[in-house]
Amino acid sequence: MSGPEIDYQALFAVTPSPYLVLDPALVVADVNDAYLRVTGRTREELLGRRLFEVHPDNPADPDADGVRNLDASFQRVLRSKKPDTMAVQKYDIPVSGHPGVFRAKWWSPINTPVLGPDGEVAWIIHRVEDMTDFVLTRPIVSRSGDSGGERDAMEAELYARAQELQRLNEELREAHARERETALTLQKAMLHSPDLRGHRDIAVRYMPAVRSLNVCGDWYDVVDLSEDSFTVAVGDVVGHGLEAAAVMGMLRSALSAAVRAIHTPGTAMDVLSGYARTFEGALATTAVKAVVDTHRRRITYTSAGHPPPALSRRDGGVSLLDEATGPPLGVPVHDDPRPQATVPYTPGDTLVLYTDGLIERRGEDIDAGLHRLTDTLARHADLGPEALADTLLAHLGVADGGRDDIALVIVRL
Repeated sequence: MSGPEIDYQALFAVTPSPYLVLDPALVVADVNDAYLRVTGRTREELLGRRLFEVHPDNPADPDADGVRNLDASFQRVLRSKKPDTMAVQKYDIPVSGHPGVFRAKWWSPINTPVLGPDGEVAWIIHRVEDMTDFVLTRPIVSRSGDSGGERDAMEAELYARAQELQRLNEELREAHARERETALTLQKAMLHSPDLRGHRDIAVRYMPAVRSLNVCGDWYDVVDLSEDSFTVAVGDVVGHGLEAAAVMGMLRSALSAAVRAIHTPGTAMDVLSGYARTFEGALATTAVKAVVDTHRRRITYTSAGHPPPALSRRDGGVSLLDEATGPPLGVPVHDDPRPQATVPYTPGDTLVLYTDGLIERRGEDIDAGLHRLTDTLARHADLGPEALADTLLAHLGVADGGRDDIALVIVRL
C-alpha cells in the first residue's frame, strides 16, 4: 500500500522554523514564511540574490563576523557534504526600507547539504533559530536592583562563550585535517609496492572503514621473486586508526622481507608469526600469502586465520583455496610447520585475495558473504581485473566503503 501524496512545497512554506534553500554559489533559491517573518525581508528581496548581498555585516559593529563565520560553515558543507551545526552567532540584519540601519540578532544556524545525482552538493538547506528573545528578555537582577547592567553582562558572556566555542571547533577541524593528511601520507608510504607497477594484470583496492580517519590496519603487497614467480598477500590487523596502521606497516614490511629470503609461503608466514609475538598490537592479525609460479602454472598458498582466497576459472567455476589454513599470527602452535597447499591454474584464470570487510556483515554468517563473492565471480569471469574489482565492491554493497576496512587484490593469471 503506497503512502499519501505529500505536497512538499506547501509543507516547506508552513514549516515553523526559518529556512532558506541556497545553491552552491549561496544564491537564494527558496525561502519559507517563517524566515521572512523573523528577518523582516520580502521574498522579492531574497530570491535570486546571493545571501551575503542581502545580509551583509553591520558596518557599525567593528567586531561583526557573522558573514565570515557563516561562509566558513557553508564551505565546510560543500567540502565535506555533511551537515554543519554552528555555535550561537550574533549576526545583525538590515532593517528593510531603512538603508544603513541594522537590528541586533542572535541566531543558532544549521546548514545541511542536499546531494544531486552526481553525488555533489546541489543545494544547501540553511535553517536558523532566532535566539534574540532568549538573550534580550532574560534579565538577571543584581542586589542593587539594576537589571540592565546584568543583562548586558549576560549578553556579553553568552556571546564570548559562543565565539570561543566557534574558535575551538575551527581549531579541532584544522587539527583533524592535519592529522588525517599526515596519516594518509604515512599510509601511502607504507603501502608502496614498487613491483606492482610491472603487473598490469593486477588490480588493487584499498578502502578504510566509513567514519574512520581514512587509515586502517589492512594491507596488500606484491613482490617479484624471479622472472617467472611473484607473490601476493593481504593482511588484517585488529582495530582501526593510526595505531593499527603502524602495526600494519611493521608486519607488511617484515613479511615482504621474509618472502624475499624464503620463497615458500608457509615458512615465511611462520617467521612473521614469530615476529608478531614480540608486540601486543600484532596479536590475532590474520594474513594470506600466495606464490604464483608462471612457468609451472601453479599457486602455492598459506593462510594465517584469514578468509580463503578465491580462484575463478575461465569457464565460470570458482574454488575457495581453504586447504592450508593455520592460526592467526602470534598464536603459539606446535613445532609443525605452517601448512601450505599448491593448486594448478590455467592462463586466463583469476586469483582474488581480500580482507574480511569485503564479505562479512553484522548478524550474518560468513558463508553468506562467501557465497555472494563466489556467485559474483562466476557471473563475471570475463571481466578484466580493474572492472572486476569495481563489480565486486558494487555487488557486495561496499562500493562507497563499509563498516570494516577492505583490501582487495585481483590477479589475472
